Amino acid sequence: MGILNVTPDSFSDGGAHGNAEAAIIAGQAMRAAGADIIDIGGESTRPGAVTVLPDEEIRRVVPVIAGLAAQGAVISVDTRNAATMAAALDAGARIVNDVSALRHDPAAAGLVAARGCPVVLMHSRGTPETMNCHAHYADLVRDVTDELAERSKQAMAAGVARAAIALDPGFGFAKVGEQNFALLRGLRCCAALGFPLLVGVSRKRFLGEAMGQPSVPTARDPASLAAGLFALREGAAILRVHDVSGTVQAARVWGRLAAPSASAASG
Repeated sequence: MGILNVTPDSFSDGGAHGNAEAAIIAGQAMRAAGADIIDIGGESTRPGAVTVLPDEEIRRVVPVIAGLAAQGAVISVDTRNAATMAAALDAGARIVNDVSALRHDPAAAGLVAARGCPVVLMHSRGTPETMNCHAHYADLVRDVTDELAERSKQAMAAGVARAAIALDPGFGFAKVGEQNFALLRGLRCCAALGFPLLVGVSRKRFLGEAMGQPSVPTARDPASLAAGLFALREGAAILRVHDVSGTVQAARVWGRLAAPSASAASG
């Protein structure tokens, strides 16, 4: 899943795609590099980000979604707002990716259920403005897993099909520093819930802090690859990334090395 933000303030690529044409070109490049899904967002949800109203979010994302969908791209829309979800699906998006797990907007769960589209439910607490204040856990991995299980139950109670749900542990969302490494090491616990697992660690601050380069997001790409490959080993089904080309190459080589060889299988 390639990350395509059409925002002025996202932590890594904010402002990089100043208009729909530039964003569409970037999305085309991601597809050419091997992205299976393009995740398009019009509101930054980084810690401390300012809320964007749905009308503005729709203005940002719909032309890009329509342009890429017309070329056959599989699009997910990264939004917390039901109005944006509806507009994005009407424009050709196929998947909803909600950092609030359908809790931010009371109309979101019913909309997703009615549309019958796949949805990614991410774990977080609070809002982008407050989430780091909620990074307190009795048992981090168990608490995140239990809360994801509850989010999935709530979605299914609203009519979302179980087969339509993927889960995201929410790295960097109400998790700080070393907590993110602990969650990576505990991914199998989340995967045991039985839903496809999406992992988004690309260029996250905790990787920069571990390398001593916290302020340069693009410098975190090698660390992002290492964390992403570890996540695949621990049960991740989807990697949400900025560096599509590098991740695709690394994942393909890792997959060949991880698979049993023909001679070993026959012996």
